[in-house]
Amino acid sequence: MPRNTPAGYLLAHFTGEHLADGEQVRFSLCDSPRMDRWRELDGVAPLAPDGGGARDPFLIRSADGSGFHLIATDLRIHGGDGWEQAIAHGSRSLLVWNSADLHDWDGPRRVEVMPEQAGCVWAPEAVWDPAREEYLVFWASTVYPEYDPEHRSPSYHRMFCATTQDFRTFSAPRPWLDTGYPVIDSTVVEHDGWFYRFTKDERLPGTPGAPHAKFVFVERSRDLRSPHYEPVTQGVGRGTDELPGLAHAEGPIVLPAPDGDGWLLLLDEFEGRGYVPFRADRLDSPVWLPAAGPDGCVIPPGLRHGSLLPLTAAECAGLRDLAPAEA
Repeated sequence: MPRNTPAGYLLAHFTGEHLADGEQVRFSLCDSPRMDRWRELDGVAPLAPDGGGARDPFLIRSADGSGFHLIATDLRIHGGDGWEQAIAHGSRSLLVWNSADLHDWDGPRRVEVMPEQAGCVWAPEAVWDPAREEYLVFWASTVYPEYDPEHRSPSYHRMFCATTQDFRTFSAPRPWLDTGYPVIDSTVVEHDGWFYRFTKDERLPGTPGAPHAKFVFVERSRDLRSPHYEPVTQGVGRGTDELPGLAHAEGPIVLPAPDGDGWLLLLDEFEGRGYVPFRADRLDSPVWLPAAGPDGCVIPPGLRHGSLLPLTAAECAGLRDLAPAEA
């Protein structure tokens, strides 16, 4: 899709493990370029595997223009065995759906992408690699030694990646970002030959030497698949003495600002305000400022870690009848 002003946006999201039906993928439509009024698509049934949950959905447009892919975390916390079990003995698969029109979704398919040494596969995303003409798919996993099949030894989340051309067959996974401490929720945006990677530092607040724990750091590389990105900034969303920030942040979404002036970053303040918008004039900016004011992006509260897809006028028109009329 060309880099012009979208006619609207589609937001894929879930609503949280505190609700029995909260770990399903739902869709909300903004039928204007301002990104300020949203309606849930009641005409699209929530997506989840039978008896399971779907979290952290990510939407991507097919590079050949033939349709859309949606990938998500294969996880249900509500009514389950808790987070520790999910970290060490969770699903090693992605959930995958496909659609030609954003209305009807084929799936889910579980695609196993990690070996038995992995404990989980969380928050998958994908980006088209134009140099290699394939998608790079990436996610966070814990991994354990082969001598520890019960996964009882200490581990931490790190980012792995694989390549695919059809979201059915994937290459063998390989490490992509391993800092030696837990990181999750990477997202990537390409601009002017650079790939900018935004990732959450998952260390606990108060960890020695980790003043930016639970916030987002930014890196960049000319080579999307490289394990070596150069640092840009860290502590995004944390705020300063002069400007208050978030309590914590995850699930970053990055896209051109709707008004064409710079870039918009949405950070999920989980167990807080939900998605909060920030802006910067360039992707390599050392500072992202809250996008406050009447012209700022407004995401309805309660919508958790998701993704935004810019839409054409025809795509907006095709989805409009699936959303309830505005009051």
